[in-house]
Amino acid sequence: MSGDSTATERPRRLRRTMRGRDPGEEHRSATPLELFFDLTFVVAVSQAAAQLHHALVEGHFASGLAGYAAVFFAIWWAWMNFTWFASAYDTDDVLYRLLTLLQMSGVLVLAAGVPSAFKDGDFLLVVIGYVVMRTAMVAQWLRAAAEHPQGRSGALRVATGIAVVQCGWIARLWAPGVWAPVTFVVLVAAELVVPVWAQYRGKSGGWHPGHIAERYGLFTIIVLGEVIFGAFAGMQSAVTAHGLSVSVMLVAAGGLLLVFGLWWIYFTGRESGLATLRTAMVWGYGHYVAFAALAALGAGLEAALDAAEQHGDLSARAAGLAVAVPVAVVLVALGLLHRLTGTGTAGHGLLVGGGALAVLVLGAGAPVLGVGGAVLGMGLAVAATLAVDVAAFRLGDDRPG
Repeated sequence: MSGDSTATERPRRLRRTMRGRDPGEEHRSATPLELFFDLTFVVAVSQAAAQLHHALVEGHFASGLAGYAAVFFAIWWAWMNFTWFASAYDTDDVLYRLLTLLQMSGVLVLAAGVPSAFKDGDFLLVVIGYVVMRTAMVAQWLRAAAEHPQGRSGALRVATGIAVVQCGWIARLWAPGVWAPVTFVVLVAAELVVPVWAQYRGKSGGWHPGHIAERYGLFTIIVLGEVIFGAFAGMQSAVTAHGLSVSVMLVAAGGLLLVFGLWWIYFTGRESGLATLRTAMVWGYGHYVAFAALAALGAGLEAALDAAEQHGDLSARAAGLAVAVPVAVVLVALGLLHRLTGTGTAGHGLLVGGGALAVLVLGAGAPVLGVGGAVLGMGLAVAATLAVDVAAFRLGDDRPG
């Protein structure tokens, strides 16, 4: 990297050549603009989790999960596209900032459309938000193509792919009947293929492995923050309506153990192992499952609090599984991702699988244990899984060779 890319000079430049960031740059960390960008996703994630909570309480499990998966994909994909582009081409000059702020506006429009997309399948506002974001994203990639000759072919492929698929999303607004879900799946597949196609067939700017790992970690914290906020709101509502009860206290204690344990599992281990394109793509795409499950945990804890106070029609078993299933999915997803990259404490398949199974059994046993007892048991099971994983991880590090 040339001298004009130092951290002290970058904010003072009104215009910088988008030549591509150095993948080996030292001390690369998230910028204030990236952190500001992430804040808009707090709104979107909270909207998705709130709608899932309502669906669970009303007993609309299948349609609720389908709507949640679709809406969360839109949220996650928008965040992921910006994150990887920024890792490769962040200039932090005036034009880059303005286009990023435009993308943030699109995120807020998308968030406003989450309730209607979730309940009625009306994606008009979501698509409008996407048009705003994608227009800005295409402009960023075209700028990269113009100013970074070495990455021009890949940048043009990404810009073309984004534009074509975005036209597909707009056309899908008029898809009738059964074609709506079919075209959704096809367009999701097309979205996922575009970055792979661009990287394999035309080189663009290189991502920074440490920066990407940090950005994913920061988004994990955002999602966990939403879980805490959702559970706190549910507890406050229950206490206001009926006073503090043992069942509410047990759900609150178990929920905190779950959040603390999952955070610890995610952030304990070696440095990022995103050395190859294949590993980076699997890591990047695989986090959709982990992020979506983490956010769903917040909805599950709120539903458990409702069931503990006998609000709504949700049974004790359904409430227990509403917490257990997301936790088990997170454990398995992190186990696979940590094993893939050789990082983290969750790479021991049998230990992670045992923890996930214990959580599911406890969730199914909520009619016997009570919802509060089941959630507390799940928290203890995750804490035990963490302790055993950390011990096994460190034992492996201490072995010779």
